[in-house]
Amino acid sequence: MNKSILRDIKQNITTPCYVFDTDRFTQRAQRVKEAFGEKVGLCYSIKANPFLTKYLPGVFDYLEVCSPGELRVCETVGADTHRIIFSGVNKTKEDVARAFADGVAVFTAESVKHLALINEVAGENGAVSNVILRLAHGSQFGIDRGELCSLIEHREDYKNVQIIGLHYFAGTQKTKAKTIEKELSLLDELLCELKEKYDYEASHVEYGTGLSVEYYKDFTDESELALLDEAAAFVRSFAEKYPLTVEMGRFFAAPCGTYLTSVNDIKTTDGINYVICDGGINQLNYYGQNMAMKIPPIEKLDDKKGEITDYCLCGSLCTTADILVRKVSLPELKIGDTLAFSKCGAYSVCEGIAVFLSRRLPAVCVYNEKDGLTQLRDHLETFTLNCGGVGF
Repeated sequence: MNKSILRDIKQNITTPCYVFDTDRFTQRAQRVKEAFGEKVGLCYSIKANPFLTKYLPGVFDYLEVCSPGELRVCETVGADTHRIIFSGVNKTKEDVARAFADGVAVFTAESVKHLALINEVAGENGAVSNVILRLAHGSQFGIDRGELCSLIEHREDYKNVQIIGLHYFAGTQKTKAKTIEKELSLLDELLCELKEKYDYEASHVEYGTGLSVEYYKDFTDESELALLDEAAAFVRSFAEKYPLTVEMGRFFAAPCGTYLTSVNDIKTTDGINYVICDGGINQLNYYGQNMAMKIPPIEKLDDKKGEITDYCLCGSLCTTADILVRKVSLPELKIGDTLAFSKCGAYSVCEGIAVFLSRRLPAVCVYNEKDGLTQLRDHLETFTLNCGGVGF
């Protein structure tokens, strides 16, 4: 979105608000598909931005859902539930039963309990469910390698599941393609072992690359796409041996988002120019931002006339932690000006401390060239959540 479009949006939508460019989302997804090739399936992890679920471009084969609430999102917006990979570290029988009733394509199992629950629910419905076993990587997620091998060895004990493959995700914001190569080599080694020892061949390998998004140093796509293309060589090579689906969220969604917040007050204290915005850290979150010392992509949306001045950009929360950027140089600001933070299409909209101080949730809009601006959500009050809803 260019600045003229954002200015028009500002005239119609009260800040703070998010605007997600679905054309930009589609372009990024198509670029990833081009890099990885036709043999590699793509999966969008909706936890990055559930509002994009309704606008998935055709290049996606699957969407990953990690909670019963996210499953409800898919049901509500009319997403194709038969393309869902139902993941998540905490699954109850009720969760599994609902996902089964929705006809999800694949369940992940992150523990022996998960596998037993899926087997139980499928059995009660006289069916067989497809399952991928998640391999652990030094955290609470997934199954220890030895235990995973044991489950493969004794897979016939689970009559109502078909263990079709493996799931592996070792973390986000990877900046080196060699890390991708190393992880895929580990998977290759494990799959060879499963074939040799247990005569098991995977028909689905779900792998999260965790490719990095650059928020601070370079606001263009060049460094991100260079990393994508470098990693693609290893992804393509792996896909020559195994049926591979790559799952990502941040890399697809981050570039399409803009957050608009207005200047509500300006004051100078001990030589520091403090700007109080109508947003805050409860609504804007950049991965790797530490003590607000880094500068994400920010623009003054209004007239850029005025002397360049240093500002400390703060939010509306009554905590000294609510600093968006500790020091940034911008054209002179005045009350009523609007700041546009870009590259916030992933996580900010759903990851913030939303109900702190009972502040309203921002409005949410999507934009594309064909349909223009569509408001998906108005500002939402949260005070009812903090008083038990009594009298409301």
